Amino acid sequence: MELRRVVVTGLGAITPLGNSVTETWDNLLKGTSGSKPVTLFDASNCKTQFACEVKNFDPTQYFDRKEIRKVDRFTHLAVGAATESLADSGLNLETENLDKIGVAWGNGIGGIKSFEDELRTYYTQEGENNTPRFNPFFTTRMISNLAPGYISIKFGLRGPNFATVTACASSTNAIIDAFYYIKLNKADVMVAGGSEACVCTTGMAAFNAMFALSTRNDTPETASRPFSKSRDGFVIGEGAACLILEEYEHAKARGAKIYAEIVGAGLNADAYHITAPHPEGIGATTVMKSALEEAEMQPEDVDYINLHGTSTPLGDIAEVKAIKNVFGEHAYKMNLSSTKSMTGHLLGAAGALEAMVSVLAVKNDIIPPTINFTEGDEDPEIDYKLNFTFGKAQQRTVRAALSNNFGFGGHNASVIFKKV
Repeated sequence: MELRRVVVTGLGAITPLGNSVTETWDNLLKGTSGSKPVTLFDASNCKTQFACEVKNFDPTQYFDRKEIRKVDRFTHLAVGAATESLADSGLNLETENLDKIGVAWGNGIGGIKSFEDELRTYYTQEGENNTPRFNPFFTTRMISNLAPGYISIKFGLRGPNFATVTACASSTNAIIDAFYYIKLNKADVMVAGGSEACVCTTGMAAFNAMFALSTRNDTPETASRPFSKSRDGFVIGEGAACLILEEYEHAKARGAKIYAEIVGAGLNADAYHITAPHPEGIGATTVMKSALEEAEMQPEDVDYINLHGTSTPLGDIAEVKAIKNVFGEHAYKMNLSSTKSMTGHLLGAAGALEAMVSVLAVKNDIIPPTINFTEGDEDPEIDYKLNFTFGKAQQRTVRAALSNNFGFGGHNASVIFKKV
């Protein structure tokens, strides 16, 4: 069977830096931090009292008021990003074969705020004969697959439809799966992305209990500082991003604009620890090599890596080791950056957002920066001869970009985009 080419023809985003792709991209290039004191709940009793929240999001733009309460915020954000991406793609759904358009969506935690709210209500209510009473929409608000399910219902998309849950690699997994579905002629178009909405007491307190979050409450804008010696954990974020993946000939036939081509992917496991990466970056090394092999590319063909770069003590070091393992001397000729320094860590949505950033870097030949690094804050275990694009965006030709995401449980995923 002849394998088909897959291209990106639409983008959508609702993020801590803006409620559209254009606003998000502009703020990334400016080096804007999305980290602010929490407004979505009273965080005064939490060790961490700041996050990268989505600002001024209005779900009534995408939902009937009666529908809003049936689904959680992570689904609200998903539908918003998917709506923008489909509009951007120029697809005319009235003339397309909707049986060949599917949805692949990543999410790490599901409706955690809805879960928190419902249990709080349950344990404080007076029930007759101790009979449990729950909101009839509790299940639909909570489960991760409601985001792709709702997107398919809203737009009438009858192709493959599923959710991927691999922690912080979830939406990269979704994009890779969508890539293969099109490549293998199971679909012509896939709406692929991820969403997360975990800025709530349960989400933040749980990560605090693991000592995973930064606690720089006095300076939230600079708390996410990947590759700095003083990094003390990630900044939790929320949001959604979406890519329209399309079979190349299908896109060409309808005169679609093409952002980039997706050419290679890697998936594997560290098989090492439930939260910590392998200290030598073995899994990360192998997953990037797998992506390059599938793309039939040499390390020298890649100009940019959007790093997982969460600003955690162990993760940043392991990823740098892996990059040097894979790219050798060429590692010093590439640009690297962690856009989590600005967006925070969107957990299950991180991969989709960072894939979008990689696509835009390829399309526009510009690298967004890694912010919040200052001289004198060097970690002796990190090689600063590498170009982390500290401080400000850099113009350069980007023939191909690789995006990495690694999740709790040892899940690793890498994907490569190149110019068409």
